[in-house]
Amino acid sequence: MGQLLKLGELPQNATTAPTYTPAHLVQRDFGTLSEAVENTAAALALTATERDRSGGTAWTERQALRDSGLLKLSVPAAFGGPETPWPTIYKIIRRFAEVDSSLAHLFGFQHLQVASVVLFGNPEQKSLYLGKTVSENWFWGNATNGLDTRATLTLREGEGNDDSGSGGYYELNGIKSFCSGATGSDMINITAPRSADPADRVFLSIPTSRTGVKVLDDWDNLGQRQTDSGSVTFDKVRVEKNEVLGPPGTSGTPRATLRTLVSQLILIEIYIGNAQGALLNAWKYTHEQGRPWFTSGLDRAIDDPFTQQHYGDLWIALRGAIALAEAAALQLQRAWDKGDDLTAEERGQLAVTIYEAKIAAARAALDITSKIFEVMGARATAAKYGFDRFWRNVRVHTLHDSLDYKLKDIGQWVLTGEVPVPSIYS
Repeated sequence: MGQLLKLGELPQNATTAPTYTPAHLVQRDFGTLSEAVENTAAALALTATERDRSGGTAWTERQALRDSGLLKLSVPAAFGGPETPWPTIYKIIRRFAEVDSSLAHLFGFQHLQVASVVLFGNPEQKSLYLGKTVSENWFWGNATNGLDTRATLTLREGEGNDDSGSGGYYELNGIKSFCSGATGSDMINITAPRSADPADRVFLSIPTSRTGVKVLDDWDNLGQRQTDSGSVTFDKVRVEKNEVLGPPGTSGTPRATLRTLVSQLILIEIYIGNAQGALLNAWKYTHEQGRPWFTSGLDRAIDDPFTQQHYGDLWIALRGAIALAEAAALQLQRAWDKGDDLTAEERGQLAVTIYEAKIAAARAALDITSKIFEVMGARATAAKYGFDRFWRNVRVHTLHDSLDYKLKDIGQWVLTGEVPVPSIYS
């Protein structure tokens, strides 16, 4: 596994130092989780730049996530988990994204899959899947891309493992794309229609090692390079009826539709984490290697008024995005705690709040990760620093789903008071 460090200890053999944290800019407190979070962040930071260049699967760092104990955070106490509040989980995602956006993505999507079981599973499924997530330290992958409809479930006659006595099982065939975390996972969540009606879309949870499941190594994008977000194929995969999540399943209550909003806030924190990592790395570079412009008459880059102005703009953008994201996380927790008492209107108001945070975070992150070079200068573009990875990660992630339609929904709410209609991305 990765080299785990004592809290606050810097790695001795790092070719690229982890993000430096000026105390007046960032104060981190994860309570009793602080040591596990910071040790894991240090392990991820050790080779983040080099691994971003190489791509592929970060086996050592995935193991560091496993060994941290943090994969279990979102499991409810009723099933043996710590039931960590969502605002804390989101701050941890941001911390990891600051040093390693790809592994932060895998960590966040782990908790999205756990949330899927919590929201969609029946009591027996929750007991089994959530209990083993804790006892066997499962790493979850996903094949739930709702816009990729190439995977299908077909009902087959025969004997099946279903207490209902109805017999039969499903056969899963096809392919799914953007399957983040599927590589090396213990379990995988999959979506597919179980009839000719595409709206009859269900979630199912099966072992990734099941016969007929093949995880492809075909992810080669400009950012998020170690998220293992390639394709998964299914060839006559047997799926028992009791492996299809539900009831309640994916619809029927406002609470069930919270999964999408849990997902959207994960993306937001990945944006913000990249922005914060970029800004802190630029801060360190400006102090240690920055040069004032030759006509400024100054000795230090940090005294240049134009450099100071740029940093002021970047800082305000980051702080605004963080404030909106943290307010949205608190509102999500309140909605989560309401359970089945959550109303459609409350769910819609939460969606608007999260959309506001997403637009602000995306704009801030794209701006900050690009403009850091204006305060560092041409020498900072050298490949050895890898500062471009922050922009590449954000550029890829902000294309996950349409920001234009999020903005349209906000504008509609401003003008009419109508909240967004739940969908796979809203």
